[in-house]
Amino acid sequence: MVKTQKDFEFINKCVFIPKQGILVIGDLHLGYEYMLRETGSLIPATQFSETKKDLKAVFLGLKEQKKKIKKVIFLGDVKHFFPFNKGEKNLFLNLLLLIGEYVDRENIIVLKGNHEKTAEIADKQLFDYYIEEDIAFIHGDQEFKEAFNKNISTIIMGHLHPAITLVDNQKIKAEKYKCFLIGKYKDKEIIILPSFLPLVEGTSLNEYLREGSCIIPSKDIKKFNVFIVGENNVFNFGKLNKLMINR
Repeated sequence: MVKTQKDFEFINKCVFIPKQGILVIGDLHLGYEYMLRETGSLIPATQFSETKKDLKAVFLGLKEQKKKIKKVIFLGDVKHFFPFNKGEKNLFLNLLLLIGEYVDRENIIVLKGNHEKTAEIADKQLFDYYIEEDIAFIHGDQEFKEAFNKNISTIIMGHLHPAITLVDNQKIKAEKYKCFLIGKYKDKEIIILPSFLPLVEGTSLNEYLREGSCIIPSKDIKKFNVFIVGENNVFNFGKLNKLMINR
């Protein structure tokens, strides 16, 4: 677990805000493995069980530390298929039952990502953004003026699926890891979460950072600090521009 200067905590692939008791969860992309199977990939349907296991570990970990979760915020893209899919709705309903064991159902907030084309999923209304005191929560594919209001000090977002590839000195062996990004943009502290999707690590930003990936320009993202998600901790690897790979 790592604390930033704003006293946010990284736990697993989530961000926990102790002062407000808010747990923030990035892109789930429920149903991703079914999309792969439709293309002919013989991949087992393990995504949902692994997602539930990872989430339960987060909730139990916070409970063991006697940290109260008052609200859960999903940053959008809880589903993968662009059109409505009944199976994904049922998966999310199942997930809401799990989370409902730890927090009241009305305190589960779901943002609208670019993969959501409806106004609600299951029984949850989707929001374009959400604001709690001086913190704004957005998906990250669109910029909302309310999130950049002068009263907002911090913006927490997903969408980018940040990951980092680490290579040895001879560039023979490479491994990719999910990561958090923290930096400044328009005088706001920005925290970008990795995807919660267990099947893929994400986009290797030190290899394939392209303009338009999210609302923040690439030149600014390169100045962000990288926090790599390990098995039992989160590790500060410094600025992204120091980790760029030239191949």
